[in-house]
Amino acid sequence: MEMKRSTQFKEGLRDGIPIGLGYLAVSFTLGIQCREAGLSALEATVMSLVNLTSAGEFAALTIIKAASSYLELAISQLIINLRYMLMSFALSQKVDPKLGVGHRLGISYGVTDEIFGISVGRKGRLSPFYSYGAIAVAVPGWTLGTLLGVVMGNVLPDRLVSALSLALYGMFLAIIMPKAREDKHVALVCLVAVAASCLCTYLPVVRDISGGTRIIILTIVLSLIAALIWPVSEESGTEKDRDAAKIKAEESGEEESNA
Repeated sequence: MEMKRSTQFKEGLRDGIPIGLGYLAVSFTLGIQCREAGLSALEATVMSLVNLTSAGEFAALTIIKAASSYLELAISQLIINLRYMLMSFALSQKVDPKLGVGHRLGISYGVTDEIFGISVGRKGRLSPFYSYGAIAVAVPGWTLGTLLGVVMGNVLPDRLVSALSLALYGMFLAIIMPKAREDKHVALVCLVAVAASCLCTYLPVVRDISGGTRIIILTIVLSLIAALIWPVSEESGTEKDRDAAKIKAEESGEEESNA
């Protein structure tokens, strides 16, 4: 039994509220950097509205300050944001194969680390309306925070601004912890990923690779290893979805009979 579009959208809104609040705090720091780079409030807001990437935007501001070329800006964004392609590959396996291009493009607009986290952890097929709900509250939080950072960021103490920038990490932990508690394999992969990331920061040669590239390499390698050790068959996932749908149908039947 498939949930209604309105129900999917509301659940997306609900799950997206913590993300939107976290984005509001984190993008405040981005707004301050935009102001220092010479961007107006309108320019900074539009940049955050069409580029939902903290690492990409911070890198772009550094390049803008240095007055570098458009080619350098484009290449840096391609490398830094390449991980979103991997996330999109994963989400493409969760949507209905018959889903149209329009909905696929709509979902792809909101593929961020945090929205990907709540989407990939959702049981069954991913509805585009769930994604729209999460995007509808997360994106305004990101753009509004950038605007506020440009307008009044320099008024706040540096310590408070630094504390706000840590909100993103806490929010991401809140997204992956429930799934890690539910599946010990996910928890183990997360711990190995953290350890490997720390190790790559100090190892010769590897530490000279950009942070975004290191993330991509670790994601591919660890995901491949985990998939080989603990494969998830498509049939078992289908059976789980059918069982869940059957339980919901039985509960709905019981409620109707009681009414």
